[in-house]
Amino acid sequence: MSQLCKDFQRTFLSPMSYRMENEWNIMKRWAVIAAILHCLLLVDSTRLVAAEPVFPGVNWERDTNGLSPETVRGVNAFMRTLDTTGLMVVKNGRVIYEFGDVKKLSYLASVRKSILSMLYGPYVASGKIRLDATLKDLGMSDIGGLLPIEERAKVIDLITARSGVYHPVEEEDDPKTPKRGSKEPGTYWFYNLWDFDTADAAFERMTGKDVYDALRDDFAIPIGMQDFKRERQEKVIVPRSQYPVKHMVLSTRDMARLGLLMLRQGQWRGRQIIPAEWVSRSTSVRTPSTEMQDSDLGYGYLWWVWEDATGPYHGAYTATGSFGQFITVLPALDMVVAHKTLRTGNVRVGSYLRLLDLLTGKQPASKAELASWDLSASKSSAPPK
Repeated sequence: MSQLCKDFQRTFLSPMSYRMENEWNIMKRWAVIAAILHCLLLVDSTRLVAAEPVFPGVNWERDTNGLSPETVRGVNAFMRTLDTTGLMVVKNGRVIYEFGDVKKLSYLASVRKSILSMLYGPYVASGKIRLDATLKDLGMSDIGGLLPIEERAKVIDLITARSGVYHPVEEEDDPKTPKRGSKEPGTYWFYNLWDFDTADAAFERMTGKDVYDALRDDFAIPIGMQDFKRERQEKVIVPRSQYPVKHMVLSTRDMARLGLLMLRQGQWRGRQIIPAEWVSRSTSVRTPSTEMQDSDLGYGYLWWVWEDATGPYHGAYTATGSFGQFITVLPALDMVVAHKTLRTGNVRVGSYLRLLDLLTGKQPASKAELASWDLSASKSSAPPK
């Protein structure tokens, strides 16, 4: 038993102490109480008084000590082997690592789908978007019409890739695509371009707003996106569907702002831009990886989600696009990672996940890896003979 506990027992539990206490004993009693409370409340002060969350203003704040020198060395070495054009790592609201031209506007590929999910949130909360509305309810069809079973697909099925509508979009069909009418809506996950393009169209039909105007008005202006240009967004007409692809074109640092908005549960400088309930709901697993094709992550509302993860990936989720476009949110570390390439480059998912392991400290670079990356970088930078 500690001396403090013995003092407590002697002072408060002894009947004699109550009969013989005087002014000095009373003072001593309160001193012991204060000491005991101090021992009981020895917890991280950040749990008692939460620090004010940090948000960027016109520019980002920076923290040059956010990563250890060993981590920086490993990340620098690995980055020299990748086709990355822009990387921004944000922790506790401040930039701790930056690579490349983070101002450059370029194509987001499928990262646009996760941003569309974010746009849905306020309108679902207001009642303008009904997730239980069917395609038939909305009067939505497509070239050549939809099958009766396909008309039963709901908006919620579109944003979870479970519509069961396998209407053609591109010139060539994906051989993995199920036959039309073979799956009841809501029962089967398939990563289907038709779902995502129709989700754009359903958003516009129910809200009365163009997706790009909503992106500008609901996100770009309120959170101070530095490089957003409405005129740079790319709508692409597809050959076999009436619903175009609504490509988004953003900079790496504006992707990081969107990631921070999600990390902060949809709140930005005291304003609730996306309902916190929607952030949680949309980034929870709706389809486990066991029900999907070739994925180690689960799927939410257009977000990829780590399942039952511990450590730095607990509660983590990511937007993912072709060629190496990513917005990853890591709540356990209060971290956001935004990563970009051009269409001429390619950073595969496996390479990006290795980069995340380096940044989070889950798996530091080994001596063999450092030597290999340095060799690879020296070869790629060598002038042609």
